[in-house]
Formats: sequence, structure tokens, C-alpha cells
Amino acid sequence: MLERYQPVDVESAARQDWQTRDVYRVTENAAGADGSPKPKFYACSMLPYPSGKLHMGHVRNYTINDMMTRQLRMRGYNVLMPMGWDAFGMPAENAAIKSKVPPAKWTYDNIAYMKKQMQAMGLAIDWSREICACDPKYYKWNQWLFLKMLEKGIAYRKTQLVNWDPVDNTVLANEQVVDGRGWRSGALVEKREIPGYYLRITDYAEELLSHVQNGLEGWPERVRLMQENWIGKSEGVRFAFTHDIRDAQNQLIQDGRLYVFTTRADTIMGVTFCAVAPEHPLATHAAQSNPALQAFIEQCKLGGTSEADMAARDKEGLPTGLKVRHPLTGEEVEVWVGNYVLMSYGDGAVMGVPAHDERDFAFAKKYQLPIKQVIGVEGKTYDDAAWQDWYGDKQQGATVNSGKYDGLAHHAAVDAIATDLVAMGLGAKQVTWRLRDWGVSRQRYWGTPIPIIHCQSCGPVPVPEKDLPVVLPDDLIPDGSGNPLAKHEAFLRCQCPKCGADARRETDTMDTFVDSSWYFMRYTGADNQDAMVDARNDYWMPMDQYIGGIEHAVMHLLYARFWTKVMRDLGLVKFDEPFTRLLCQGMVLNHIYSRRNSKGGIEYFWPEEVENVHDEKGAIVSARLRSDGSPVDYGGIGTMSKSKNNGVDPQSLIDTMGADTARLFVMFASPPEQTLEWSDSGVDGAHRFLRRLWSFSHKHHDTVTQALAGQADWSQADAAAKTLRRETHTILRQADYDYQRMQYNTVVSACMKMLNTLDSATTDTEPARQALAEALSILLRVLYPVVPHITWTLWRNLGYADKFGDLLDAPWPQVDERALETDEIEFMLQVNGKLRGTLTVSAQADKAAIEQAAASHEAAVRFLEGRTPKRVIVVPGKLVNVVG
Repeated sequence: MLERYQPVDVESAARQDWQTRDVYRVTENAAGADGSPKPKFYACSMLPYPSGKLHMGHVRNYTINDMMTRQLRMRGYNVLMPMGWDAFGMPAENAAIKSKVPPAKWTYDNIAYMKKQMQAMGLAIDWSREICACDPKYYKWNQWLFLKMLEKGIAYRKTQLVNWDPVDNTVLANEQVVDGRGWRSGALVEKREIPGYYLRITDYAEELLSHVQNGLEGWPERVRLMQENWIGKSEGVRFAFTHDIRDAQNQLIQDGRLYVFTTRADTIMGVTFCAVAPEHPLATHAAQSNPALQAFIEQCKLGGTSEADMAARDKEGLPTGLKVRHPLTGEEVEVWVGNYVLMSYGDGAVMGVPAHDERDFAFAKKYQLPIKQVIGVEGKTYDDAAWQDWYGDKQQGATVNSGKYDGLAHHAAVDAIATDLVAMGLGAKQVTWRLRDWGVSRQRYWGTPIPIIHCQSCGPVPVPEKDLPVVLPDDLIPDGSGNPLAKHEAFLRCQCPKCGADARRETDTMDTFVDSSWYFMRYTGADNQDAMVDARNDYWMPMDQYIGGIEHAVMHLLYARFWTKVMRDLGLVKFDEPFTRLLCQGMVLNHIYSRRNSKGGIEYFWPEEVENVHDEKGAIVSARLRSDGSPVDYGGIGTMSKSKNNGVDPQSLIDTMGADTARLFVMFASPPEQTLEWSDSGVDGAHRFLRRLWSFSHKHHDTVTQALAGQADWSQADAAAKTLRRETHTILRQADYDYQRMQYNTVVSACMKMLNTLDSATTDTEPARQALAEALSILLRVLYPVVPHITWTLWRNLGYADKFGDLLDAPWPQVDERALETDEIEFMLQVNGKLRGTLTVSAQADKAAIEQAAASHEAAVRFLEGRTPKRVIVVPGKLVNVVG
């Protein structure tokens, strides 16, 4: 073997061999050496968006998956690790506008490059199962299942409130609205209602919540809590304020009832105003004779439409001049229009109880509205000068200033008030959900075409299954002036499937969350052109381990759970939940350096361009450019980002130090679920360890090959062999445990300890050389899932492959309990509770012998000054305390 470690040559040769032999192709129902079926294990990382290059977050995510895959394969599992591409979406359109190339070309070019990078990392991916969301063979099944949902009433069409850019003539996602303006055009964004398709995820709300609360034990608790909060089950009372407000035709608006929902019906006697959404019928009616109100409503239409946008917005309102009647007191209550009230949530109206709701309190103070206390807590005095946390705490106090309801605690008051409202025919208890139906229509080009045809006579007509897929033209170039499909006659023109008349295709495409809601099932049968999933899906699913970032904790994971339940109800799958275990890996962080330029903008600098200035404790206190010494601002550490010039190119690292160095560093630097701070010195340290491993193996090549030619007889082991075996198997036991709990950083640490043990071992005798050969084989197998190229090469060079087979399928090393046995036991020796040394006794010594040895130990005699010990306390395996 070569004397020096050459990572590029080693890794290239290893990958070439693996590719030639197609070693990562996986089949269902694979059998072990004894002919019995192997247990299956499906481990999958969230598929990437093909943005152009891998980043270190990808490297970390996929290495975690790869370690698991390789180690479980050695343990006898049939392991699947697939990969695909989340290829539709806005980034490709934005790139197309900028570079004037079709999104398809940009996307497929990026996929080719990123796939090459993944292969360079040595990932154990079964590429025969690769999927791409923009491939018609894939998105055909998005369309097919959409039609099935349409048949079952799960998919439906209605008008939706959207962000409309009047310059680009397109709908914007919430994240594309910046300070109320379109991110590209800068135009003030408007709210518009346009038709769109929705999926009834709310029909599954109860089951989705139930499985979060009483299942998903393998998920992080924080993710389960995030899903529970997003689903947002609320038990309360829906009731009506009555009124006599009539429209131009003298008809009562909404039958004379303004409905609201509240979880705090116990505060109903404290209502001092009602607020309605700008789109509410009462707001529209009042604005007809109130120009100021009309202008306010128009102003409210600017900005984003999300709940988060509303929460962040300054709470503003305007009175309508209208009044409704309190259902229990008959008192008149003012109606306001509030910019924070969403028409799409509940009935588009809320009751205002300033004394016991912090938002209402701020609103009332701003507009000098009445504040009426109706909940009191013994020992506390209410004062409306400032908000106090206890004002809104339903777990405290009882009703006051509430007439017949005075003195009732929360639940009792809610029950009593609900009973009275029911008797009056004005309300009832109700369960509501924060979760809303999933709007899947996107007025953009680069996505799955919605399979609907619009006929002037027949209306919206589903595309027949035999005509799927509706293929998206892949040669269009968006120019920012709306959806190019709307101008593409070859796509638009078609015949109505019902009447045969000329018709036009739907130009909306599907939300890209559709693509990612089931891709992991398509991996199991990616080559099946006749069915969405088949029996192979029954074999692999549900997935045993899913790996991805915490940023996907709600939307993607919730939609994937919903999609699975729909497929179950359609008879396509036989399970309720798609992911048995979930790991959310931590982000990769790096230092951030910047300064403001002459125009006021922020300019970012790469860490290698900067020299840090440290204080006496080593902390960074300032920084300057290496080029000219000018100062820059140090912004601490943050997530790696291209925009902040603090990313690290994995390809550059792979080309210089090798993929194994990158893999070793990202696994060693931090536990998988915690953030990882980038460190150039840490990368150098990882590379030094691999060079040291190679040098040690080269030095002991002949020793190992000769030892493998013989047969070890551990019953004849001498002291040196016993010591090496005991230390090796002790470390192996810990590493084995750490693999099971996915603490991969301590696995790497264990391997480093093992190499240290080998380095210091004495190999003067044949048993000791046999022990070294065994220990090195254990080290290579434990380390192999982390750094597969170098370990696979050393395994072959040292002759282990000839004896034990290829490292990919070599048996996982087992702890030899006999190797852990010792002839002697060492105790910590205390005298009167203070540590005074160590005590070594025979492993066969009983308690009396240990006590005698401790009492006669030189340290005990010296520190007791010759006195006879009063007693000797023995803590088995740990310490002995001589008390005098």
C-alpha cells in the first residue's frame, strides 16, 4: 500500500469500484446469508431543492443518513437510502427571469451538478430510485390523486384572498411581500379574491391532532408541539350579536346576526366593541356612505394576507357608525373595522374585551374605548392603566360585574353562559381549529399543471385519467409579467371532455408542497408507470427514520401526514402515519462579517478575507480586512448563507482534503440535533486524524497480514494482548451504544480513542499482534460509516476483505464479554472521605479481602497515624473508604 494518504486518489478508486459493482442497489425482501429475510429499514433525508450547489447543511444531513444506512447494513438490515429533487417552484422562475433561460434547463443543469457532488461524497444512495418533481412521470400522479380527491369532495374550488402585484400581474406568496410591496416590482400589493382549488385538510384535523398527542413517539417533542399548535384545536362558544342593519334592498344583512367565536365566553359581559374584517358585509355596507372608512378599507387591502402578517401589523381601526345588540344585556355595542381581523378566519368578526385580552386592551387604549373588568382575582386589584398578565389568565379568578354569573370560575361561567345563549337561539358551544384548508392553486408557471379544463358550457371539467399527465411546456421563459402559460396557446387550447367544444386549460399550477407530500413513497416504486404506488410501498413504508431541518416541522410534515391519510382512505396504503422516527438536524453556522458601504447598503465579506482581533480570553472583539487592514463589523455566528458570504463550498473541501475529511468533521463537531459551528482548525484536525490512521495502517501492514494468516487463541493471551483487547472492547461497547442513540459525534470520539489505544499498544508477542489485528479491524468497521472511502481501502489493503469479505457487508463487530474480564480491580482509596490514592486487588477478592487490603494500605496506615480503622466502606467497583 502507498505510504502517504492521498484522499483524492483513494476516494476516486473506491467510488469507481462501488459504481461498477452497483453496490447500493436495493431490492425488497432481500435474504441474509442464512436464507431468512433481512429486516427492512427505510432511512430518508428530505429531498433538496436543486439550487445549484450543495451546502454544508446538505453534507451534514446526508452524512447522518449515510452513517445510519451503512451501519445498519453491516448489522444485517435491508436498508434503503434514496434521493430525489424538489424541482418545481419560484427560485427556478426567478433564475429564468434573470438569466433568460427556461426553468427546465436551469433546473436539470443544477441537478446534474448536485448529483455529481453527492456521488463525490460517497453516499450510499440507490440512484435507480431517483425521482424529480418536474418529471411528467412523477407529477402525473400529483394530477391523478388530485382528480381522486375531486371525486371524493376532498378537493374543491372557491374564491381565495391573495396577494396581487398589479405591475407584474401575478399572485405573490406571503414571503414575496416586503413592507407591503412586491419583492420584484416594488408595487403596493393588493388583496384580491380569485378562484382557486383547496384540499379539505380540516376534515382530518381531529385525526391529525390525535396522532400527534397519542402517537409519533419517535418525533422530537418540540416538533409535536409545533404541529399541535398549528392545528390549534379551540373549544369555545359561537354566538351572535343581533342587529337591524339592512342593505339597499331592505334585507337584513346576514339575517340580522353578527357571529363571533370565543374561547372566553366567561368574559362576554365585558364586551365594549366588536371588530370586523375589512371585507365583512357590515364593513362594506358602512363604507358606502363613509368615504374615510372606504379609504381605510382600501388601505387594509395592501400588504400580506397571512396570519403572521396580521400579527406583526400595527393594530388599527375605524368606527363604522353601526351598532349591534349584546345578546345577554341588550346594550348597544359599537362595530369597528379592524385591520387585524381576517375574513378567512371564523366569521370575520371578533368581540372586543379590553380588560381581559391584551390585543383588545391595546386597541381600546389607542382609540379610547371603554374597558370593563369582568374577571377578578382575590388579593389583586385591577387597574386599566397598564396591562397585567393575570388579566387574561383564565386559570385564575372568577366573574365579577357580570350579574347572575358573578362568582363563577372559568368553566362554570362558560357552561352557564352557553346554556343561556342556546336557550335564546343565539349561540352554542363549538370546536374550532386554527388549521385552514390547504389552498393548492398557484398562479405561476413552474409547477404541476392543475388537471382542469374550462368550458363555457360545462364549466370546470376534470381532465380524463387517460389523458394524464397534462404536460407542462418546458421551453417557456417567464419575464415577470404574469404566468406565461396564460399566453401559450398550444397549451391553452383543447376540447371539452364532456361536450367536445373548444375549451381552455387551467393555467394555475399546484403548490410545491404537493410534490414533497408523497415523494418518499414514490421512491419505493419509481419505475411503475401504471400506478402511483405498489406492493413495494407496503414493504418499505412507513419510513423508519426521516431526517431534515426544523424549518419543515409544520407545513411539509403536516401536509405529508394529511396526504398519507388521504391515500389510506383511497385504499392506496395501509398505514396511518408516514414517519416512525424523525430527526431534525442542527444548522451549520459560521462567522459573519460586514460593513455598510457609501450608499448605506450592507456589504458582506468571506471569513477568509478577514483577520480577527481577540481579547485576552480569546474572544473575537473586532475584525479587519486582510487586504488593506480596514475595519469590518463582526456579527457573531449565524447560519451559513450565500447572501452573507459565510458559506463553505463542500466541493472545494472535497477536492483538497477529501470527502471523508468533510464527513468526519461534520459528524465530530456536534451531536446531530444541535447546531454546528464551522471551524477551519477542526477541519484540519479531522484531516490529520485520517492521515494518522493511514500511517498507522501502513506501519503495521505486515504485522496485520501475518496475524490474519494465523488463528487467534485468546485463552493463551498475555498481559499486553489482554490489555489491548479489554480497552478495545470497552470502547466498542460505548460506540455501539452511541450508534443506537444516534450520537454520532461520540462515535467519532470513540474511534479516536481506539486509535490512541492502538498507537500505545505493545506488540512484541504473537498474542499481542493478534490483538492488534483484531483491534484495527474493529476500528475500521466502527469508523467505516463515517469515512467509507479510506476505511474501505485500508480494509482491502490490510487483507481483511480476503478473510471477512467486503467492508460494506462485513459483520458488525460484537463485544467479547470475556475480553472485558480483568485479573485485577482498581478502587479509588479514601481515608476519612478524602482521596488518598488507589487500591488494586484481585478480581476474585471478596469483600473481607478488600477491606483487609484497604486497612493495611500504606496510605491508610499513614493518614490514620497507626490507629485501627473503625470501619471500611466498600462501594463495589468504585471506591473504598477507610474510616478511623
